[in-house]
Amino acid sequence: MNWTLEVVIVPVSDIDRAKEFYAEKLGFAVDHDTKIADGVRIVQLTPRGSGCSIVIGAGAVPDMAPGSQQGLQLVVNDLRKAYDDLVSRGVEVTDIQVLGENPSPMPDPLDNVGFFFFTDPDGNGWAVQQISTRP
Repeated sequence: MNWTLEVVIVPVSDIDRAKEFYAEKLGFAVDHDTKIADGVRIVQLTPRGSGCSIVIGAGAVPDMAPGSQQGLQLVVNDLRKAYDDLVSRGVEVTDIQVLGENPSPMPDPLDNVGFFFFTDPDGNGWAVQQISTRP
């Protein structure tokens, strides 16, 4: 039996502002934006190529403080290209950092250990890691 992680709740204070950030700045696809009832709205967005989506909303999501979701991680095969893409879209990101050492030589020194970080408008924290090959 496979167990797949498909949705992560990201708590936000302003649904429209967050939707714009994730869709326009990060390029996530808007899967749906559904108003179920007064005060109940669910927006699901998915990063390009991902099997896992995020959900932002009100009324039908767990009561979490906006900005309290930390440690979310996206993986790309070219960190420099992802960095340049987000910077060109106006996302404030940290410098690219190397965290740790690869256990064996890699064609690109950023593989597995290259990261940069950013937050959404509410302060939810994201990491972007380069993994270009998997064993």
